[in-house]
Amino acid sequence: MQNSFVVRWGDTRLCHGAAQTSPRYCARVTRQATADEEALTTRPGNRNRGKRNFRAALAIWSAVSVSTTTAVSQHEEWIESRRTYVTAPQGPLSLVLTHWSPAGAPPVDEATAREGQPADAVFTRLRRDDIDSGEQQEGYRIWRQDSPAQQAFEEIEYYDYDPAWVIEGRFELVDEQRVVPFEHIKDAGATRGLPVSGDLVFEVDGTQYRLNAFDTNYSGIWKLQLVFGDRTNGVESYGAGRFLFLDHPAGERELASGDSIPITIDFNRAIVPPCGFSNQMNCPLPPLQNRLPFALRAGEKRVRYADGFSL
Repeated sequence: MQNSFVVRWGDTRLCHGAAQTSPRYCARVTRQATADEEALTTRPGNRNRGKRNFRAALAIWSAVSVSTTTAVSQHEEWIESRRTYVTAPQGPLSLVLTHWSPAGAPPVDEATAREGQPADAVFTRLRRDDIDSGEQQEGYRIWRQDSPAQQAFEEIEYYDYDPAWVIEGRFELVDEQRVVPFEHIKDAGATRGLPVSGDLVFEVDGTQYRLNAFDTNYSGIWKLQLVFGDRTNGVESYGAGRFLFLDHPAGERELASGDSIPITIDFNRAIVPPCGFSNQMNCPLPPLQNRLPFALRAGEKRVRYADGFSL
């Protein structure tokens, strides 16, 4: 009698860990398992080999399952940290006022800025270059944890975690003089030149994509920032695109233009920009080269507020 020991990796019994995250992941594992299923089917008299193959395959699947479960757990922790951040006293939901003085004018003093604000409002100063003259502008912001947006906020909507959107790519450093014009959501079509430090290069379904990324100070840590759009914008996800912050692959190394460094791009960490939480933010919009021609269903979708509320 012929003995068969076949692990059906697409079966819900063995794909239950991934099924909680993405049917797409289960389907991918099923396709990869075809050759393994053939190898696991023994000929008459080869029972021991079949058992060994079965155990080996089960061990491989277990490692994949544990890895996915760990990633899902870490992703859930990240989701909780995002909620803590956006609802914080100086989180984007708390921002109620951004004011800029005319270019070259002195800054508004704090006492004047605080007029009409509660005592517990937070005051912070800003500086930027004027979009027309290039002169320095002084500004300030007022943050209130009792803001209308804070009170109406319900949750950030997310796509399910999908390991298929954790992509291995590369970061290619470009000439430091490269400046890319980015439109901003409150600049009425005008652009601000942002220095791009490099390109993120990766493949999706066999097609290579090259997106501009720039350096940014994110919560006191230098990161790569990707401002991107995709076919979900305005339909399933935030209409003005999304952000993705990545650990800078350069680290402490000295790099030159043209250097290429491997990088892991986890689109499950894509976020709604701050302007999705406050109309006092002025976010960059994805330039043409950063608009992906497919639906990227990973990361944050959009912000949900109480019925009747709008920014």
